[in-house]
Amino acid sequence: MGMQRMKKMIHSRRASLVTLVAALALSACGQEQNEAPQQGQVAQQEAPPHKVEVAEMARQDIPLDKSYPSLLRSDDEVTLVARVNGFLEERHFEPGQLVEQGDRLYTIEPDLYQATVNQREADLQSARAELSRAQRDAQRFEQLLSQNSVSRQQYDQALADQRVAQANVAQAEAALSSANLDLGYSQVTAPVSGMIGLSQINVGNLVTSGTELATITPLDPLEVRFQLPQRDAFELRRQLRDGGDTSDIRARLSIPGVSGGSDSELEGHLDFLGSRVDSGTSTVQASATFENPNAAVLPGQFVRVRIEGLKRFEVMAVPEIAVTQGLMGPQVFVLDEDNKARERTVSLGEVAGPWQLIREGLEPGDRVVVGDPAGLEPGMTIDPQPFDGNAEDIVEDVEQEEAQQQAEAAEAMEEGAADGQPAEGEEGAQ
Repeated sequence: MGMQRMKKMIHSRRASLVTLVAALALSACGQEQNEAPQQGQVAQQEAPPHKVEVAEMARQDIPLDKSYPSLLRSDDEVTLVARVNGFLEERHFEPGQLVEQGDRLYTIEPDLYQATVNQREADLQSARAELSRAQRDAQRFEQLLSQNSVSRQQYDQALADQRVAQANVAQAEAALSSANLDLGYSQVTAPVSGMIGLSQINVGNLVTSGTELATITPLDPLEVRFQLPQRDAFELRRQLRDGGDTSDIRARLSIPGVSGGSDSELEGHLDFLGSRVDSGTSTVQASATFENPNAAVLPGQFVRVRIEGLKRFEVMAVPEIAVTQGLMGPQVFVLDEDNKARERTVSLGEVAGPWQLIREGLEPGDRVVVGDPAGLEPGMTIDPQPFDGNAEDIVEDVEQEEAQQQAEAAEAMEEGAADGQPAEGEEGAQ
């Protein structure tokens, strides 16, 4: 019995020792596990601050880059109409030709109207000769009346004949002027400069006053009418009120679907901005004039008009790249007093080129991360870098970096695919 009791005690002590060793081992593992996060936290705390551009918010004037659709209309188009009767003898242009104001286009039987002018000139000479005779008679009867050689009635008749002769001269002069006008109308000239269309009447046909001959469409300069949203019109009128004229506002016209080249874009200026808002469309009528020397744009085309110099005044804005999507919607990162990044939900306005306008969520003085937000997390320490105010450069740098990463990833995938094809074949064989 004593030997068995001693064996039980030794076995119990061994079990206790094993239990103690296991407990020590577990505690050591737990201590190591507890120490690991602490070391990780220390490593995280000791990580260098993230370098990124930071800007202090302030209200500023942001230029807009907006375009407006327009269907070109030929409001200045002119239809040539015959103003005299006669045979159409000559046509002095080719359809589709660019004609200048004053160019001769048609000839309508000018000899007939020249003969009429000659006849009216002869009538005028005859009337003037009759007036000279009547004037001499009136002077002679006036002298005879003073000598009591003629009656008062005879003298009055002589004065009346003189006045009739004067009226005949005036009538003959008017008839000559009318004949000269008709002679001028026999040569149809271009009332405006532009592109002339097809002739409606062939040479040799008889035309009458009112017969339509052809159409001229002015193309240079080109007037384009379009509709401005009322807010854009309000801001533009505000700019003009602060000083400036509509002609100072530059405009560009581009033709959708035409690829590249200077011929697909025209430069001009704004020449009219309406003073009332259309109740149906909430837009304001505007008009711009463009130089179109090569007839690059024709009426009936759909175009887009872009106004340069249009601004939004006293607004908050960040580079477009600074806005990310959070759980509560669009957000930006702002810095607290310890230069740690904090999320801030914002309400977005318009996009103006590389700028994103912020309607709500930011106040002047807030320090906002305006550089690439990739890799940023709330609570991360930031090393703020200066921002020169050029949002376009930041956006371009990020786009170039993303394009380079995509290219490297695509290249890596291609290399991996090339190296992996034999391995997949071997696996398939196995």
